[in-house]
Amino acid sequence: MSNIETDASELGDKIVRVLKTIYDPEIPVDIYELGLIYDVFVNEDNEVKVLMTLTTPNCPVAETLPLEVEEKVKSLKEVSDAEVEITFDPPWTQDLMSEEAKLELGML
Repeated sequence: MSNIETDASELGDKIVRVLKTIYDPEIPVDIYELGLIYDVFVNEDNEVKVLMTLTTPNCPVAETLPLEVEEKVKSLKEVSDAEVEITFDPPWTQDLMSEEAKLELGML
């Protein structure tokens, strides 16, 4: 594996760790385990794009949560820039939650 791939993989892990510090205000589970993060792209300039969804289009944090994700990802020293794109395709369902999240919420 080249250094670039190693760096990208390590950066991906760091981004996931940061995402796991952000919680949905209504559910005591982080947004990563909830399945709100659909994809994370990192280009060769270490610009990050996060494709995510919200539990509902009228989510009370629709304005603030994407900003929080952007700011926290940008706070990583390796990241040159970050952008969050919200999508509702496919819509979020409880099936997207990790086993850990389902266990936490007593759904297993």
